[in-house]
Amino acid sequence: MIKLNNTIAALSSYLHSKEWLYEDETILSAEKPGDGNMNFTLRITTNRRSFIIKQSREYVEKYPQVAAPSERVLREAEFYKLAGTVPQLKLMMPNVIGLDQENSIMLMDDLGKGLDYSYLYEDGKVIPEADLLTVIYFIAKLHTSINSETTAQRISNKNMRELNHEHIFKYPYLEENGINLDDILPGLQQEADLLKQDDKLKKAVLALGKLYLADGSVLLHGDYFPGSWLKRASGVRIIDPEFCFFGIPEFEIGVTIAHLKMADQPEELIKKALRHYKNSCSLDEELCHKFVAVEIIRRIIGLAQLPLQIPLKKRVELLKEARKTIVN
Repeated sequence: MIKLNNTIAALSSYLHSKEWLYEDETILSAEKPGDGNMNFTLRITTNRRSFIIKQSREYVEKYPQVAAPSERVLREAEFYKLAGTVPQLKLMMPNVIGLDQENSIMLMDDLGKGLDYSYLYEDGKVIPEADLLTVIYFIAKLHTSINSETTAQRISNKNMRELNHEHIFKYPYLEENGINLDDILPGLQQEADLLKQDDKLKKAVLALGKLYLADGSVLLHGDYFPGSWLKRASGVRIIDPEFCFFGIPEFEIGVTIAHLKMADQPEELIKKALRHYKNSCSLDEELCHKFVAVEIIRRIIGLAQLPLQIPLKKRVELLKEARKTIVN
């Protein structure tokens, strides 16, 4: 398997071998386009254009000790192809220029330099209502357009689901998982230990995990949170659907709402987002809120930490509310 690196000579040789560069095209620079965790990703600027190249390897790029399915970028390409059959969705995603299946490498349009919505985790930042409704419009359009009633195609993505399942429904609750949460925020480890010792909670979480692993009827983005939403002058764009699969919408919307809560967004805005989704999609709200709770717990006490700025008191409130939601 070819392993890409950020040296211009090696990148040029590879891209020419795939005939992905024009004859008179030369690479001027190669840089990381953002703070992504999962993959080796570069923005390549040439004398004629810029594009994104992404390779998925047998580990998580940010955490090399964590194994991950190397074919995940191929599932992402499948998502773009399937969702791209809907014009409204295609306009909000990058186009795939090339795909090297043997080496799990994808070439995509560069949507331009800019921010994702991770800035929402900063103290006092609020997402513009129009942007949030656009984010909800995309996912509602996806769920209503690509499902078992509209297509015979399926994306299972079983290996990625099993990886995600481990980190959402199991890893945070292990007595010894290698994370010292007091290094993140003093006092947090004590709160996590209470959850780890709660057998009733852990049993209920595992039951929700079975629902996540079961095949469903709706194409999900699979990781629909502020890091997957790009803020561009031309509007909101959606990226990184490598966790995509056909599942249940309650998981998808639960994740989204959980991140809005952890970003301390106004409650009325969160409710409006939920109403906007339900205007066009059916949703089991009780089940959705349970997935909200699971995502909050795993992000606050699990490995995939967020740049949260909410204080310990707020995190404890969220954890207690999450536990109550799951076990009741």
